[in-house]
Amino acid sequence: MKNIIIGTAGHIDHGKTTLIKALTGRNTDRWEEEQRRGITIDLGFTYFDLPGGDRAGIIDVPGHEKFINNMVAGVVGMDLVLLVIAADEGIMPQTREHMDILGLLGIEKSIIVLNKCDLVDEEWIELVEEEIREELSGTFLEKAPVVRVSAATGEGLDHLIEVIGHMSSDEVIEKDIHTIPRLPIDRAFTMSGFGTIITGTLVSGTIRKEDTLEMYPIGKECKIRSIQVHGQDKKECYAGQRVAINLSNVKKKEIKRGCVLAPPDSMKNTDLLDVKLNVLDSSMRVLTNHTRLHFFTGTSEILCRAVLLDKEEIGPGESGYVQLRLEEEIAVRRGDKFVVRFYSPMETIGGGVILEPNPGVKKRFQESVIEELRQKESGSSADVIELHVKKHGDTLITVAELAKLTALSADEVQKDIKELEEQGLVTVFEMRKDTYAWHADSIREARAVLTEALKKYEATYPYRYGMKKAEVQTTYFQKIRPNVFDRIVEYFVSQGDIRRVEEFLCTPEYEVRKDSDYQKVSGYFLDTFQKAGFDFVRYSEIDLKGTPKETADDILNILLTEGRIVKVTEEMFTLTEYMEEAKEKIRAHLAEDPLITIAQVRDMFQTSRKSAKPILEYMDALKITKKMGAESERVAY
Repeated sequence: MKNIIIGTAGHIDHGKTTLIKALTGRNTDRWEEEQRRGITIDLGFTYFDLPGGDRAGIIDVPGHEKFINNMVAGVVGMDLVLLVIAADEGIMPQTREHMDILGLLGIEKSIIVLNKCDLVDEEWIELVEEEIREELSGTFLEKAPVVRVSAATGEGLDHLIEVIGHMSSDEVIEKDIHTIPRLPIDRAFTMSGFGTIITGTLVSGTIRKEDTLEMYPIGKECKIRSIQVHGQDKKECYAGQRVAINLSNVKKKEIKRGCVLAPPDSMKNTDLLDVKLNVLDSSMRVLTNHTRLHFFTGTSEILCRAVLLDKEEIGPGESGYVQLRLEEEIAVRRGDKFVVRFYSPMETIGGGVILEPNPGVKKRFQESVIEELRQKESGSSADVIELHVKKHGDTLITVAELAKLTALSADEVQKDIKELEEQGLVTVFEMRKDTYAWHADSIREARAVLTEALKKYEATYPYRYGMKKAEVQTTYFQKIRPNVFDRIVEYFVSQGDIRRVEEFLCTPEYEVRKDSDYQKVSGYFLDTFQKAGFDFVRYSEIDLKGTPKETADDILNILLTEGRIVKVTEEMFTLTEYMEEAKEKIRAHLAEDPLITIAQVRDMFQTSRKSAKPILEYMDALKITKKMGAESERVAY
């Protein structure tokens, strides 16, 4: 069974509420004031079943000019609109404004319901129909069917239901129930014994009982206690249904119309929006930079300022790229439609589509900014994902962050990332907790920076194996997390861009310089250590015959890395073969006697206590010996 949402629109007193009652048998005017005054002030909801088995939720939206904000809220999630026009009056001012709003919000399927046909004769009806066709020419409604009815007498209702059934089965596209659920809130109230209840149209995804979701933009997690769809308890609800949900952990006073219920961390609050804004042909206003506006999207109404990015002004029938700077935070998704009304007097001047729900502050007339917005306007979700990945070249970005920025599900983002990976546009690094994406342009830039840095370093320090990995990161990639940088190093090594020697990085062709200076200095070290034997010489006491200490340090480190010498203490070094000999002798001693002392080591190697103690401490580090009781005694590890 397909779930569709039908809305009504039209001028006050043209019979929208009466028509719904005739179709469903229910009155959608909930408030006493609405019934007393005979006008719809807030949104009314009910439903009826179509002959083909589909269930149609129906929303009665206000027609009076003062309640346009409620009308915009009611359009959320609509699949089909009944534009109600009274046959005895024809198109009126609010009818035109409703038509403009429906067009701006992307409503494509509509039926013109010519109501109150019992009050006029055939000739008059034909004149009104002709007037309607002329008025609707060039609009999204120009091909909409016209159905004559009388809600008061029931005339034409069967035909109307037949037309609704045809359009809902053949032309209305089912909503995506597999993406993240989003429920813009249009009502919140408290019910005794239950607590907080919210209502709205589920525009995407699926919500299940016991799910934990987040209320945006207030940032509060709440649990789904129960779900009702058209007055019946359900275990789950789907996109395209009008729902009432009982929530725990959130109070009614914390929620307002405009809040959105969605999974935790699936969206990101923002007070900036990049949009494509179209000014209505019929608008009497010219939009100039920094104009204050009322902004409507979903069930939200927020004041904002419009910063025109590519034009000085946008006149009637024109469009432009605009950054809306909101006076409150909101959570939306790319592709969401919106309407803007002039601050004062309140009149609808235009609307459009959100291109970027989480932008940074942009300057006007920047060609790179305008080109990016053009791409976002014309591109697929994968194109938008690519732009976000590209923007995070110095940090990389996770799939979870991309999902939050775009309000797409993790699966949808993964699918787009895979497509981009197959095209060679991004490279992914799968970590234990998340997957990071890096753009090909950022990789090329990083490769160039890294290669240049390593070449410069190798020229400056020819007696080093390269630049320490930690130094490379803190100098050139400081915004990237260390564990992610490790994966980047592995990637560049696997591509043959760099070579790794333990904790050093170098260019693939680089070799440590072993020239005459190297031979001379390394000879000083090896000769000194050989002659000293187990009477270790302090490094600072070695005569390097004028060699700069930095050069001597580097050559000493080469000998250490190659395993020709070992470090006994911070200041003492010796030949590797000597410490291997010491290792064997101490092991042999411990095999016969479980205890060895510093004095015994001193005598064993015919050295001083000053050298014997470091030998035992070195053996401790190798886990050959361990301290036992007195400072001078050791046993086998």
